[in-house]
Amino acid sequence: MLWSRYVYTFAGACDFLEEPRNMAKEMRDQYEPVAEIGVGAYGTVYKARDLQSGKFVALKNVRVQTNENGLPLSTVREVALLKRLEHFDHPNIVKLMDVCASARTDRETKVTLVFEHVDQDLKTYLKKVPSPGLPVESIKDLMKQLLCGLEFLHLNCIVHRDLKPENILVTSAGQVKLADFGLARIYSCQMALTPVVVTLWYRAPEVLLQSTYATPVDIWSVGCIFAEMYIRKPLFCGNSEADQLCKIFEMIGLPSEEEWPVDVTLSCSAFSARRPQPVETFVPEIDDLGAKLMLEMLTFSPERRISASQALHHPFFADHTETCSKPEPCSHDTAERGIVKPPSVETEKRPDI
Repeated sequence: MLWSRYVYTFAGACDFLEEPRNMAKEMRDQYEPVAEIGVGAYGTVYKARDLQSGKFVALKNVRVQTNENGLPLSTVREVALLKRLEHFDHPNIVKLMDVCASARTDRETKVTLVFEHVDQDLKTYLKKVPSPGLPVESIKDLMKQLLCGLEFLHLNCIVHRDLKPENILVTSAGQVKLADFGLARIYSCQMALTPVVVTLWYRAPEVLLQSTYATPVDIWSVGCIFAEMYIRKPLFCGNSEADQLCKIFEMIGLPSEEEWPVDVTLSCSAFSARRPQPVETFVPEIDDLGAKLMLEMLTFSPERRISASQALHHPFFADHTETCSKPEPCSHDTAERGIVKPPSVETEKRPDI
């Protein structure tokens, strides 16, 4: 492991190691950048070759603000949690293989996260699908794998917070792997330093309203992605939080005052009254069972929204024989519904678990 200053165990302990500049050199000696994959709100991603194994990896560079003691303890805990997940080797979770930190200035450290490399994301995969689109069996397979990975994260106390087609990888064999989960704390500094805007299209209403949120935010995102598998374009394309909510209410209807969260500044009366519309109006190819599952995912109230575990047992998947590997839950009773109050839509943070 290439952590400068810290080495992580599954318990999250840390020990002092050598200076960052030496570890940065070791990183350069082990990984050879091949191409830039992309630049996003969370930093630059490179495709690189592991010179020891010859395999390709993905390098994600982010900046973390440091204090007088070095890297913040929150970053230590965050990476320790992600490294712990390697123990389970879940087939629908992208592997964090290595981490390296190198000091840029007294106040900032560059953290490089080394992930397994997958050639395409779901967005690219869907673009390649010829007309008339994915067959329903393929959608069921992709959705079940997506929900298996999400169930695993939720049972291990991780809320993804930014699920979208770009963060869902699809291998050449059709295997789905979730990426960019649980890294909100590591990324919060980078997000403040970049002008790139994080898309709102897959955000749950409680996040758009800056209310308390928990694992149901991910289920909302999955519901949006479920629709996109059919129509091959985003379901709700707002250009602001308010516009995004308007587009959501065009489909699910305006919630009642009783359903509206009490801890938000934007009131229900700010929106025009709307009645729910049939799912088929927005997703014409979907069948009845698929429409029912989608509505249970796109339920305004997070308390009433279906969970990943429940969704996996929905009748929509009744004739689909593939099963998930059994997830191993963490010791916290609130793993599936632990509630968080975000400071803002752009800089959400995971609580200490």
